[in-house]
Amino acid sequence: MRILLTGGGTGGHIFPILAIVSQIKKISEGRGFKEPEFLFIGPKTKSTLESFKNLGIPCRFILAGKIRRYWSAKNFLDFFKFPIGLVQGLWWIFIWMPDIAFGKGGYGSVASVLISWIYRIPIILHESDAVPGLVNRISGIFANRIIVSFPKAKDYFSSKKTILIGNPVRSGILNGSRELAGQKFRLKPDLPVLFITGGSQGAQRLNEIIIETLPELLKRCQIIHQCGTNNYQWVKKETDLSLNESEKQYYHLYPFLKDEMKDAYAAADLIISRCGANTLAEIAALGKPSILVPLASAAYNHQKENASYFRRAGAATVVEEENLQPNLFTGLIFDLLGNPEQRQMMRENAGKLAKPDAAEKIAEEIIKLVS
Repeated sequence: MRILLTGGGTGGHIFPILAIVSQIKKISEGRGFKEPEFLFIGPKTKSTLESFKNLGIPCRFILAGKIRRYWSAKNFLDFFKFPIGLVQGLWWIFIWMPDIAFGKGGYGSVASVLISWIYRIPIILHESDAVPGLVNRISGIFANRIIVSFPKAKDYFSSKKTILIGNPVRSGILNGSRELAGQKFRLKPDLPVLFITGGSQGAQRLNEIIIETLPELLKRCQIIHQCGTNNYQWVKKETDLSLNESEKQYYHLYPFLKDEMKDAYAAADLIISRCGANTLAEIAALGKPSILVPLASAAYNHQKENASYFRRAGAATVVEEENLQPNLFTGLIFDLLGNPEQRQMMRENAGKLAKPDAAEKIAEEIIKLVS
């Protein structure tokens, strides 16, 4: 069984693919199937290189043009990348000829999905968000099966080939230890832990509001802050200036958490986050209370719709970016930290949204379609 993998290139596209690959291998071994072969075709990024290299999955990188919803000279240059990437993809897929193609969305998956359709290779798509992106809306026309994570996303695709399963979660993220977190992050046992994450890309507005309110927040809690690689130097400079030596022992800043992420989750009494589908799936799987801040500029307001689904379920508090002011922000945090009953209710409601078997079910769909 040869399975072509393709996606946009960010961690948001890659992490679910890795979870599904793990399940396909597990199912194949359990049923005595021949060991499946995988090949990733898409844009070359650091996360792609590291992730697939660690699993021993070969990659073939092609040019991919990104569609930006704002003026940029890169839009002109990227216009020419797509036809080049299409030719590259035609060659690689012809040489390898998979049994099925699995697309995760994102600009990097367009060529592989289109070429798979040309070669009459069965296609399965996965849409993580409540409102699908442009690529998956187009790719859905060519797909044999479309798997979605939110009920609302079903409205955008043919009902005959769409199924609601959920968003895969990396199994390793569920095995964190609060005790190990205390050692790794040098946490104090008598203070609640606030974990702030903007996803793999970081979040500029979240970083700004944290810098504005940090001295006040540290009076009541200790903080683990994943600020994003590109923002790290700036955030570190600002927080070094605003905090005294005593306060710094309660603030733990990181550009990006890898293996430590599971322990940061385990230690967190409250999470503040953007509303990417992967992060929300992890919050649900772990049953964590959260304050969600949707990215205002997200395409089709998909982060707002993702967050609304959690808010309606009573699993999270949602703050719009334009309302993110210091007094409101600190007030919400202190109210939740001081109300264990409300946080427990949010934990239970978040847990009800979890789809712990999503990766296994998607793997089953892939195997079924190949059969």
